[in-house]
Amino acid sequence: QVQLVESGGGLVQPGGSLRLSCAAIGRIFVINAMGWYRQAPGKQRELVAVLTRDGSTNYADSVKGRFTISRDNAKNTVYLQMNSLKPEDTAVYSCNIQVAPFWPSDFNDYWGQGTQVTVSS
Repeated sequence: QVQLVESGGGLVQPGGSLRLSCAAIGRIFVINAMGWYRQAPGKQRELVAVLTRDGSTNYADSVKGRFTISRDNAKNTVYLQMNSLKPEDTAVYSCNIQVAPFWPSDFNDYWGQGTQVTVSS
């Protein structure tokens, strides 16, 4: 079994920065894609950023140029650096990591517990 442990959320003023972290712990052989999603009150969950095993990235248009996703393979950890934060970035952010516990096998989706990011003056 795999557990994802998130950290780094909080309250920040508009224009500020935060860095989210998500560490995968447990039986891990291969990690495929790692990503961040968010859900604001009354809205559907949306993809914020994803980083594939080959290093490709994809960002929501609303965060391009402000957010950066990265990974530390040695620590099985994905990060989301968020700069120039806006009130509309306020949401619960959750990480998603695709893990194969052994090889060859299918990749299983795992989700973090979610961390609140609030951008307000």
